[in-house]
Amino acid sequence: MHPVVSPLFGKAKVKLTQTPRAVTPFGGLASFIAFLQQRGFAEQVPAHLPWQLTSPNAIPLAHTFTAFVIGVITGARRFAHTELARADRALHRLLGLPRWPGADTVRGFFHRFTQGTIQQFWRPLWLWLLGLVTCPPGGCSLDLDSTVFQRAGQQQGAARGYNPRRPGRKSHHPLVAVLAEVPLVLHGWLRSGNTGAAKGAVAFLCEALALLPAGWSIRCVRADSGFFEDALMRFLEQRQLPYLVVARLTPQLKRKAAGLRDWQAVDDHYATGEFTAQLLGWQAPRRFVVVRERVRESKAAVGRKLLDVPGYTFRLWVTNRTEGPRELWRDYNGRATIEQRIEELKHDLAADGFCTQNFWATEAAFLAVLFAFNLLSLYQQSATPNSRYRQPATLRAAVFLGGAILGRSGHQAVLHLSAAWGGWSKHKPLLEAIFQWPRSTPPKLTPPTTLQPNSA
Repeated sequence: MHPVVSPLFGKAKVKLTQTPRAVTPFGGLASFIAFLQQRGFAEQVPAHLPWQLTSPNAIPLAHTFTAFVIGVITGARRFAHTELARADRALHRLLGLPRWPGADTVRGFFHRFTQGTIQQFWRPLWLWLLGLVTCPPGGCSLDLDSTVFQRAGQQQGAARGYNPRRPGRKSHHPLVAVLAEVPLVLHGWLRSGNTGAAKGAVAFLCEALALLPAGWSIRCVRADSGFFEDALMRFLEQRQLPYLVVARLTPQLKRKAAGLRDWQAVDDHYATGEFTAQLLGWQAPRRFVVVRERVRESKAAVGRKLLDVPGYTFRLWVTNRTEGPRELWRDYNGRATIEQRIEELKHDLAADGFCTQNFWATEAAFLAVLFAFNLLSLYQQSATPNSRYRQPATLRAAVFLGGAILGRSGHQAVLHLSAAWGGWSKHKPLLEAIFQWPRSTPPKLTPPTTLQPNSA
């Protein structure tokens, strides 16, 4: 006899039974998988894998990598969570994967990576992905930032460093560069926890700029005070790249800001000013813009207080741009999107959750999460080009989550989308937009002659 469950509310009992048909909670992934197929994902990934398997029974490495990416998109937060889809035969059929890799297989895939194979695999794959995007007419803002990945153990690279939430505990300190207008992660490094924010930033930017497709332009490089380093600004000036970097309030800059007399009022609470200064070790003076905010009880003032000027807080930026302080202030406020992107990577896609003992394996998994984020961003641009950007967790709940049953019609497999989740009427416009998008031709790749070393 089949068991019967009494509902919490009401009297109509529910009988439990089973069905041999394959059921998936992620029927909405059909449009995303169609997007991957249209863009040539299945051809690009195996083409750049630096290894070849010899065992006829081994799961292809491209299948393992795909399973990990899909696992991250559907909510996996640890390597073990990638097995949640192991029994989802309907999803396997959508992907064309005859077997789903276990957590040890996925972990073993990333343990194959070394510093050299990370460059060998990820650089051409990133170039292919960026080749699918059109640069905005005015160019892109390139935002730099670092974050903290909490660690508990003896993993390679895990060290005590800046850790505001758990001072004194070990962490990794990754560095990312984000194209704000697209949005896409242009580049990422995993670094040791005791690495400063600007450590290796010049080499990192060299690699990031080399990934930009031909014809792309950077309208401004924006960064916080952790990147207030002469070497970085000299590099940007040599490349003739506009920059806007938050200044670290040294005693000299504090005196300069406190001594300003020519303020331009923005409203009753804000005023702007500017000055030039040459700090110790600099070869030439640079322009600084200042925003002064009145301290008031109704609002928490952003910035730093100067003892010489009570009642105000100050924010300073160093720049090689020529616009007025007000325009630069408003432009820098747009950098807040990188904080949102980092939060999405950590909370929606668990970028900090896939950690192994080996440093390069952990970095490869981190890059795979960044790659998944970029795929989701490009998917939105293809399926809903006129809609606002939606973060990964919102896509998962609003689009990808949807019951479906795998069936057959003659010799053809059929996925029956549940009408209760929106059914065909919900996903038809997405598929039509993806199929109407012209299939991209992969860009020709020029092998790099020299590679900048990563900072472990």
